[in-house]
Amino acid sequence: MNFYQKLITNKSGPLLMGIINLTPDSFYDGGKYINISNSIKKAQEMVENKVDIIDLGAASSRPGAKLISLKEEENRLFPTLIKIRELFPNINISIDTYRYQIAEQAIKYGANIINDIYVNKDEKQMFNVIKKYNTPYILMHMLGEPMTMQNNIQYNSFNQEIIDFFTKKIKLLRDDGFKKIIIDPGFGFGKTLNQNYELINMIPELKKFSYPILAGISRKSMISKGLNINTADSLIGTVAANTICLIKGADIIRVHDIKAGKETIDIVNLVKHNATQIKS
Repeated sequence: MNFYQKLITNKSGPLLMGIINLTPDSFYDGGKYINISNSIKKAQEMVENKVDIIDLGAASSRPGAKLISLKEEENRLFPTLIKIRELFPNINISIDTYRYQIAEQAIKYGANIINDIYVNKDEKQMFNVIKKYNTPYILMHMLGEPMTMQNNIQYNSFNQEIIDFFTKKIKLLRDDGFKKIIIDPGFGFGKTLNQNYELINMIPELKKFSYPILAGISRKSMISKGLNINTADSLIGTVAANTICLIKGADIIRVHDIKAGKETIDIVNLVKHNATQIKS
């Protein structure tokens, strides 16, 4: 059973995606894993803690992040990708990129999932790449573009615009015969604080598309601002939010803290597996 088949059957419960940012400027752990030895150690830790997917990103997508060159993204990403694939041949590797050139080369180097935060940038080219290699594709909603997505956030109808976005993009992919889609609502990407929490409540509605749902909430400002705390202190809030996402139907949680993420999934699984029908 391949990764996507396992995900859609969901027989073993939700999956855990671990984040390795190969960047100097990511909002939480920027700079920690630029050194390849540090990123490999982090990957080893993830594998030991039974992570299902390692998500590698070499270009920061935090609000206001500056665009880096294609060459810089290649130089940051590919050495680590190649080494992780060599050391851990059976692990699922996701590549967090919106560049189709990076996506295609990463697939050739052994990546087996593409995580695209900026679908509208080069939509046609990216769709061609994932269709060519039949690679599972994480389709994320974002209002605007990374540098300005948190400026002047305006929707005519928030819920409806989210649904319309996924309806349109999924139709484009399905019309070309591509079905290996994962939906990411895009927490923190062009949403207000309250809209991010509204998005959690939309998970059951998004499940109606009949595709797996990824929740990427880990240590984001929706947690720290919601609790009025520092990002460094946001683990408990992250666990609480991820627990709610899983109960509402999320199939993957994307996290920085692997042990906490694994335990979150394990507890939710225990609750679900021991559910009894209450007779009225």
